[in-house]
Order: sequence, then structure tokens, then C-alpha cells
Amino acid sequence: MRLPSQGLSKESILAELDALKAQDTQSTDGRLWSLVYYHSPEVHELAQAAYARYIAENALNPLAFPSLRRMENDLIAMVRHLLHCPGVGTLTSGGTESLFLALKAARDYARARRPHIAQPEVIAPLSAHPALDKAAQYLGLRMVHTPLTTEGAADVAAMEAALSERTILLVGSAPSYPHGVMDPIPEIAALAASRGLLCHVDACIGGFILPFLERIGVPVPPFDFRVEGVTSLSVDLHKYGYTPKGASVLLYRDREVRRHQFFVYGGWPGGIYASATFAGTRSGGAIAAAWAVLRYLGEAGYTEAARKTWEATQRLRDGIQQIPGLYLVGKPAATILAIGAHPPLDIYAIGDALAKRGWFLDRQQKPPSLHLTVTVAHAAVVEAFLRDLEAVVAEEKHSASRAMWRRRLGRTVTHTALRILPSRWVRTLARWVSATARNPRPSRRTAAIYGMMAALPSQDSVEKLVEDFLDKTLEG
Repeated sequence: MRLPSQGLSKESILAELDALKAQDTQSTDGRLWSLVYYHSPEVHELAQAAYARYIAENALNPLAFPSLRRMENDLIAMVRHLLHCPGVGTLTSGGTESLFLALKAARDYARARRPHIAQPEVIAPLSAHPALDKAAQYLGLRMVHTPLTTEGAADVAAMEAALSERTILLVGSAPSYPHGVMDPIPEIAALAASRGLLCHVDACIGGFILPFLERIGVPVPPFDFRVEGVTSLSVDLHKYGYTPKGASVLLYRDREVRRHQFFVYGGWPGGIYASATFAGTRSGGAIAAAWAVLRYLGEAGYTEAARKTWEATQRLRDGIQQIPGLYLVGKPAATILAIGAHPPLDIYAIGDALAKRGWFLDRQQKPPSLHLTVTVAHAAVVEAFLRDLEAVVAEEKHSASRAMWRRRLGRTVTHTALRILPSRWVRTLARWVSATARNPRPSRRTAAIYGMMAALPSQDSVEKLVEDFLDKTLEG
């Protein structure tokens, strides 16, 4: 594609956008179990209208747009109250940026006090979000991952054993994204406090539903600033806050720690440059839309959404556990579930069969599972999903024994081939797999791809293959 020599009409552009969007997974009918958090047409329309009013404004300079500064401070204040934060906060573009800034603040806070540490370390359980690893790579930190308990939670004894003189931060999840398991935040925070360390709670996915589950009587383990030793916490508004993408809040107990996330440069000819977040220019639309949605739903609206979501989650739990051959991974505590399958069933093949019926679920590994993030939009489709799940499991059982041996043979052959083939051949194979992403309607058959990934001789091999995938996907 090249820039048109003459501008196209509004009608033709919008028609083309509609045609492109028609190829996407629909996000409003409850058949998508990740990526999008949809509440209702009313909330969607309000967010669109609020976003449109601030589509051109830039939150980089709070002096130019005091209305954005007011809304940003209002959002932080509402979230501080919800999560019992006695300190301060910052509005960011999402969970990845919130985690990045939490690690940046921890690094620079430690650097000011222990400048002798060459490469500071962050300890987090295996289930912690990879955005932490991404931030650590950018910031020159070392991530130390510790094993999980049999229930899928952080093993605090293992975290204690991993402590060293280079440790600057402990991290726990509330809950973890893969399996919806709550880490023991009080124990992690107490361990951090006993060693004079910072403790961050990644509540990006749970921070805006756990307080409301608590209000309807669901037993929620302590996780917020009521826990002594918690020094920072991140919560995404564009998840269970049901706001448009681009809104997360990072809270700190101590104002002094937050100062270490800031960037200020006073020597630029263009003037003094100061930024509280990683991003410079920030869309006013995301701020205005988040402000509007939180005020529209209010405590009563979020409490009712949490009730419907919890009831839908319990119906799903009961239904999944009644299907022979399936099980729930770990001990989920909130509204996230992961479905595993006992051999000879292949959970990835079950996911492919569900995709043919119009359901979109993320695939996970270690152990293989299908991921469900349950929202208020799923309350209306629980029974339909369970019927289709039961049907595809029955179909898979019918052919599972023969298919299992075929898959085992295929993985053995793949493992052997990947060990003996030249690396350039493997990368050619990766580019061939990546080419599917350039198809306007890419295949949703993932069982074979995940089987090949499992056959790769090391995690490094998997990561190299996926790098090739990204490289191919981003070609112009």
C-alpha cells in the first residue's frame, strides 16, 4: 500500500473499515474469552462519546489542558479509595506500563540507597505476568522466577530461598492471569518488609473486581493496601473497570518511591522536559472515557456486574467439572478459569473444535490449558458454551486414542528433526508458520503448532521461532 495520490471519501473509508472489522472476532456477543472486557451497549456508547470529545487533546502538559489533569486526579482518587491506598498514584496506558514503572521506581529507589548493586534482582513466581520480564529486560534487571505450590500460588518459602543481597523487589499477583489463583500477598509482603524490600502487587486484572466480589460476600484473600508491607499496586481500568483501552492506575504507599518513576531533563533547548510516565504524549480520549465510565457505573453498577460475573463463573466451574476428562487448573479464586484435559484428550484440539463453533479462547502451556476470563458479557452465553464444550469433548474422545498416537509420533519426529536440522532450516520453518498470520482470515487450528512448540529442544528455541513469527507478522 502507498499513500493515495488523492484523498478518498469518508464513505469509502468507513465502508472499508467495516469490511476489515468483519474479519475480526466479534467482541460484544460473549464468544470472546480474553482481550476485550465488554459491559453493555450503554457503557460502550458513553465511552465513545467521551473519547470523541477529547480525541485531539494531549495529556503531556497538564498546564495546557487542566480538565485532563482534573479527570486524571479524580481517577486516581477513586482507585485509591477503592483499594485503601494512603499514598499517591499515577495514571498509565495499561498494565505493561504500570509494571514497567513499578520496576523502574524500585530500581532507582534501591540504586539511591544501595548503589553497589550491579544488577538488581526482582523475585516473582512463575505465574507472574511476562510484562515484568519485558520491563526487566529494558531496565537491566534480573528476574528470578520461583516455583508454584500444587494449587498454583506463589511458594513463599521458595521466594525466601531465592533472596540475595541483590534483591530489590518481591512481586505477587491478585490473581495471576494464567489460572486465576491468588498469591499469598500478606506472606509475600511480610517477607519483603522483614528484609527492608519493596513489595508490588500486580492486581491489573483483579483490582477492579475483587473489591466488589468482597462486597457481595465472596471470600477474597487480603491483597490491597490494608496489607502491611505492600508498597505498590497496579490495577487496569480497561479490564474489569470496563473502560476503553489505555487506562491503568499505579498506586504507591510512599510518595518518595513514586518520585523515582519520574523523568526530568532540564538541559533541552526546547524547554524543561518532565514526564511522570513512560509515555510522553498521552491521549486525552482514554482519560475522559475512563472518567466517564467509572462515574456512570459507580459502586452500585460495579457491584452488580461483579455479582453477575461471579454467578456466571460458578456455573462455568460446575459445568466444566461435570464433563469427564476435563479439570480446572490450580485453585481459581475469582473470575478467571483455565481448563485442562486428562489424556488421551488433547485440550488444544478441543480449543480448535470450539473455534470452529465460533468461540475464541487463549491457549496456555505448563500445563496445556484453555483460558477463560469471565466478564459480565458472558453471563448470557454460559449454557451455550458448556453445550458446545461437552459436544466437542465427546467428538475428541471418539478419535482421541488414534489421534494421541499420531500426535506422539509427530512430536517425536519433530523433536528429532529440530535437533539435527541446520538452524537456517528451522528458521525457514518458522517463517512458513508465520506466513499464516498474513492471511486475512488466519487459521485457528493451533493444536499442531503447540505440539511443534512442545517438541522444540529448549525454551530458547521456542523464543527464537516466535521472534521469527513477530518479524514476519510486522512486515509491511
